[in-house]
Amino acid sequence: MSHSTWQEPAGERRAGYGRWKRPPSVYDRFMESEGVPIYRGIGVRRVQDLELRPWPRLGGRGAYVQLYGTEGIWGMYVVEIPPSGALEVERHLYEEVVYVVGGRGATEVWVREGGRREAFEWQPGSLFTVPLNTYHRFVNGLSSAPALLLVGTTAPAVMNLFNSVEFVFNCPYVFRDRYEEESEDYFRPKLDELEPDPYRGLAMVRTNFVPDVRALELPLDNRRSPGSRRLEPHLDRNVFYLWVGQHESGRYSKAHAHESAAVLICVQGKGYTYAWPRSAGTRPWETGQAHRVVRQDYEPVGLVSAAPMGGEWFHQHFSVGREPLRLMAWFGPFGRGTGREPGRPGEEVLDKNAMDLMEGGSAIPYWDEDPYIRREYEETLRREGVAFRMEERFYRRPAELGMVAEEDRR
Repeated sequence: MSHSTWQEPAGERRAGYGRWKRPPSVYDRFMESEGVPIYRGIGVRRVQDLELRPWPRLGGRGAYVQLYGTEGIWGMYVVEIPPSGALEVERHLYEEVVYVVGGRGATEVWVREGGRREAFEWQPGSLFTVPLNTYHRFVNGLSSAPALLLVGTTAPAVMNLFNSVEFVFNCPYVFRDRYEEESEDYFRPKLDELEPDPYRGLAMVRTNFVPDVRALELPLDNRRSPGSRRLEPHLDRNVFYLWVGQHESGRYSKAHAHESAAVLICVQGKGYTYAWPRSAGTRPWETGQAHRVVRQDYEPVGLVSAAPMGGEWFHQHFSVGREPLRLMAWFGPFGRGTGREPGRPGEEVLDKNAMDLMEGGSAIPYWDEDPYIRREYEETLRREGVAFRMEERFYRRPAELGMVAEEDRR
């Protein structure tokens, strides 16, 4: 319904309509103009199964993926490069990270028209970034099969801010602090130089290229589940934040809550995720709120929005394969300890996602989770022929843990 006059109040009634339909953003209109499918939902079991259509601007076939909770924050798309073919040349003001779903090929990068081109090769499992506002082209190195790329971008934030698609694709500014034309090692993997991230002290490497995320060595982390592992590849000077994590076979993470933006990408193993609003409580099945819980199953390369509905949702990830469940978490332009929460510089920030509720965090301890979760997980593993490896001590209350420790000292 459209209105041609403002809604004038009568008497003591409020002005306005009271409710309205959310208008499309600049980025929404841009996606709709591209002529390819736009997938919206809480997740995808496998991006390889999405319908792709010819994409004139890029020169291949593709589709946009805008999962619930990422709207206006960051974007994602899948694009297929034909055998022995290449996509069209691009240059844009938004950041771009690329995961190779399938195929082998190369990416060419250059700063100015007619300038020196740097090229690097990629394969299934490769992860890399394209330097900001550089010319670049993706080339399929195989004549026998197409290549498939999964791409994350900061395009929504940038386009909605400037409100000019023309400016985003035709700005001449060169970000020399990001990439120099004479660069010779920009895409050399730098995976042995482990350092702490500057906010939380978690494991991080500064690299612009990972040859194979599935083979990446991940340090022990223990923040999400017992024995979980994690590493943050800090790509370029990007504000696009991501990390790679892993849950052991036969184990699952604690449910935890945070704001929307994170999308998990399954790169190895298989599993499922439960998510539900915090208003449904910590035990939604037990309290008759199970209808508010959403579930997404996935395998390589599947997707799930961790907090899908634009607010703080509990979400919990389950490894059900014989091999560990390895996930990439893409957040877009928010993360590295800051997120989108307001606050003054210098204020102390808690690592709430890794801390239990009684510690002031946002994680539900195993001993306080809904009993349905463990029962269903054990049954799922039996059907899969996978051993349940959640030790009984994980489910003991802190008082019980204290009593056991006292008995051990005796």
